[in-house]
Amino acid sequence: MRVDDFDFDLPETAIALHPAQPRDSARLLAIEPRRAAPFSDHVVRDLPSLLRPGDVLVVNDTRVIPARLIGRRHRGETTARIEVTLHLRESADTWRAFLRPAKKLAIGERLLFGEADDLAAERIGSGEGGEAVLRFDRTGAELDAALDRVGLMPLPPYIARRRAEEKADESDYQTMFATERGAVAAPTAGLHFTPALAAALATQGITMHRVTLHVGAGTFLPVKVDDTADHRMHAEWGRVTPDVATALNAARASGGRIVAVGTTALRILESAAGDDDLVQPFEGQTSIFITPGYRFKAVGVLMTNFHLPRSTLFMLVSAFAGLDTMRAAYAHAVATGYRFYSYGDACLIARAGGT
Repeated sequence: MRVDDFDFDLPETAIALHPAQPRDSARLLAIEPRRAAPFSDHVVRDLPSLLRPGDVLVVNDTRVIPARLIGRRHRGETTARIEVTLHLRESADTWRAFLRPAKKLAIGERLLFGEADDLAAERIGSGEGGEAVLRFDRTGAELDAALDRVGLMPLPPYIARRRAEEKADESDYQTMFATERGAVAAPTAGLHFTPALAAALATQGITMHRVTLHVGAGTFLPVKVDDTADHRMHAEWGRVTPDVATALNAARASGGRIVAVGTTALRILESAAGDDDLVQPFEGQTSIFITPGYRFKAVGVLMTNFHLPRSTLFMLVSAFAGLDTMRAAYAHAVATGYRFYSYGDACLIARAGGT
């Protein structure tokens, strides 16, 4: 398909720079493609009444790390400032990363981080997607601790361009489920959840399970090709445990629906699903790219935020509910003042053709 098909007009004023407080007070647009009136307006705390007893929510328990680093490269008498965004961990001491400006660090050169130069990395290679491969001078938990000291929260570019990082972002940009360290971007649909909302869902007979997908910085990269067939997705690491796979299959067998909280949860579940539509245990990298025409195997309902024009995530939701439906839904959202992107409002989307 043409990437232009996924373009739409969005005023800059619709981009949320801070989250709703409390989290579950954000607005929620319910989208049901098969209904004559496919849109209805709610707030996130209405979620228990919009789902069914027996449905099962699947949340992503990844934790965002301070993945943005400001490095210094010394070459003779000159010093260059290079911004690093970690992307994908390859080993205990090695990361793929995006550099800005990328051309100022050659293979074999080093970057120093922190006021006391207490962390260093050498560029040892380049990735197919334009990343640099960096090997740090620390490994494992020692490297993690150093990143915590010198790194910054990797706010999305559309927020970082418009305001400085704030202390509150350290908690605001983590979900209540965040336990598995490794993401460089938040699974933003999960940001809307509170302990009170989780308790209300349980009271309604709606269970919750956790999967992991370490969200990469590639989620924010623009699609630079003209046709979706030519776009290459960056890989992300994920896991579905055997116990979770068994529970999800049992829920569906009993008539419940799998409700993915976020496109990240959806992508790992669809990566784990077999041709028989059953969810299998999974651990490894996935670069699944979902566009209209994809046959969904596992997920029946998707809760997600509002996404960028021409992005792979808007392509995904258009595959889930239909491009015409999602273009109309986004037009409704803009016209009625919904807030967009990572700190914005949410949609609850029933799959076109689902039950």
